[in-house]
Amino acid sequence: MADAHEKADTYFAHETQPEGSERRSGTWYDLDAIDAVEFVAGLHMRPVVGDGVMVNFVSYEPGTVVPLHAHEEEQVTFVLEGEFEFEIDGETRTLRPGMAAHIPSHVPHAARTYDTSCTQVDVFVPPRRVLLDLLTN
Repeated sequence: MADAHEKADTYFAHETQPEGSERRSGTWYDLDAIDAVEFVAGLHMRPVVGDGVMVNFVSYEPGTVVPLHAHEEEQVTFVLEGEFEFEIDGETRTLRPGMAAHIPSHVPHAARTYDTSCTQVDVFVPPRRVLLDLLTN
């Protein structure tokens, strides 16, 4: 098994850009400056979008309900502050800071807060189409 130095050299290697591809720069964001999108009352989303990934910074007010839904995009959700109840394919758990969940494509899921607020992050691969469409209209 490789030692830590070998792992670091591999993980942090500088990959060369494919010949003929366009070099791009990174993008910086101030999350407070991103206009929040609200699909349901009490649910505020601030998406950051790349070519193949979307990171959505989400805040829930107390008593917010996200209805059961499913989508093509794969999703990972994790909690930064507070807590919320999360249902994935009929199984329900309360997620708190330090907890995460993975939702495969087309698997039904829902969420809700009760007496507390919650701040969580959703990562979508590829970027969530319905949110992209809303941002461009």
